[in-house]
Amino acid sequence: MNYHPDPAETYLARPEVSRTPEWRRGFRELAKRGLSFDPQLYYPQMSEFLELARDFPDVQIILNHTGMQVDGAEHFGAWKKGMHQLAQAPNVAWISGLGMGDWTWTTFSIRPYVEEAIAAFGVGRSMFATNFPVDKLFSSFDAILNAFKEITIAHPHEERLALFHDNAARFYRL
Repeated sequence: MNYHPDPAETYLARPEVSRTPEWRRGFRELAKRGLSFDPQLYYPQMSEFLELARDFPDVQIILNHTGMQVDGAEHFGAWKKGMHQLAQAPNVAWISGLGMGDWTWTTFSIRPYVEEAIAAFGVGRSMFATNFPVDKLFSSFDAILNAFKEITIAHPHEERLALFHDNAARFYRL
């Protein structure tokens, strides 16, 4: 679902496809079948998907790749604003697989994104994952997981357990 004005970065022919009647008719079927929707989209699309989440409150939306902050650190403020905007809908959660443009997976590089995403959505709507096998090209599974653990250490133990376990079961009904 990600639309980007740069043709090399997009998978859609046009923006705002989720606002078309045909697409919405299909989206309505997710609620009937108890399915979630897991979009990969860019932060400029957050208002579009906030509208979608509000129009379909029975559909769980899991934002993949933490809002695709691939445009770089200079866009951090716009990404942060978009994440807080989308977090207004209680049926939206996020999952990491950060999609960093610089492909680094250090505690230092991902900390601002993880902390802001948790600040926007809260612990109860935050999940962590990797994008393996792609991430294996740039880091190890242990390095990624340890970075998330280090960043979330300030949260009480019970909240951190929710970050790593309960959310996957709740959102994916495992």
